[in-house]
Amino acid sequence: MTVLRGCFPVLCTPFHEDGSVAVEDFDNVVEFCLSVGVDGVVFPGVASEVDTLTDDERALLTDRLGRVLKGRVPFVVGASAASPDGVRRHMAEGAKAGAQAAMVMATAGAGKSVEAQRAFFEAVTDDAPMSVMLQNAPHPIGAGLPPEDVAAICGLAGIDYAKEETMPCGQNLTRIRDAAGDSILGVFGGAGGRYITDELARGSLGTLPAAELADLHVRMVQAWDRGDEAEARRLFRVSMPLLNFQAVFRMDMTKTVLARRGVITATHVRGAGPRMDAGDRAELDALLMQISPELTEFPVKHYEAAE
Repeated sequence: MTVLRGCFPVLCTPFHEDGSVAVEDFDNVVEFCLSVGVDGVVFPGVASEVDTLTDDERALLTDRLGRVLKGRVPFVVGASAASPDGVRRHMAEGAKAGAQAAMVMATAGAGKSVEAQRAFFEAVTDDAPMSVMLQNAPHPIGAGLPPEDVAAICGLAGIDYAKEETMPCGQNLTRIRDAAGDSILGVFGGAGGRYITDELARGSLGTLPAAELADLHVRMVQAWDRGDEAEARRLFRVSMPLLNFQAVFRMDMTKTVLARRGVITATHVRGAGPRMDAGDRAELDALLMQISPELTEFPVKHYEAAE
């Protein structure tokens, strides 16, 4: 088995102003990530506004992602759902599209009961068509399990990875690795990439951030892997002012940055949460201008072969 590692951004879902999926913009997000050298991609996840997507939209975009990627990099299908049957359906759609693994959130519905979570994941992993990555997100999005409980669930056959996003991320990543031992292949960080250097220092397999700064995250991970910690930390400092915005405004910030960078044209957000006002957007533009020499130019094109 090839171990997944590196930078796997979670793709956003662009929407037109009428709320419909902007499919060609989605293609461009994929192509942007490929153009900056990502190790793989994830879709859908929290950063994809997955809770606002219909099952048909998820299936449509998962299939389209496979058609655009054409096996150029691995992809992890977001298969979280309220029931094991829903998870298995999303996993099957991902497998058909060529996904190498499925990310499944430790569901808030099962609470913090290790027995209930294990029962849920046993039903999910039974005859699963691919590896499973257990995502531990904080409450109320996820269950926010303690690290040792995550490790106990990861002991089930078929769960090969964990994605840890509860605070403090670095400490929890270490505790999962120590408790899980050889029962999993490793742990990824998430949380928007805001703790990436701490996670890499603790032996994470990589990061699953949002996509708007994929080029910086790729370069960070590559610098760390070649032993250039100073460069990785410099790029971390470059990214943090923007990631502070992302922590507050989430998909609004992600889509605005991708639009400013010429990747997408549609920036409508379906999900709940604060929106930037004119002052926030002016400050964001100033920050982008300040770091523009660090950013990769993207030649905009729509991906015709996905049709």
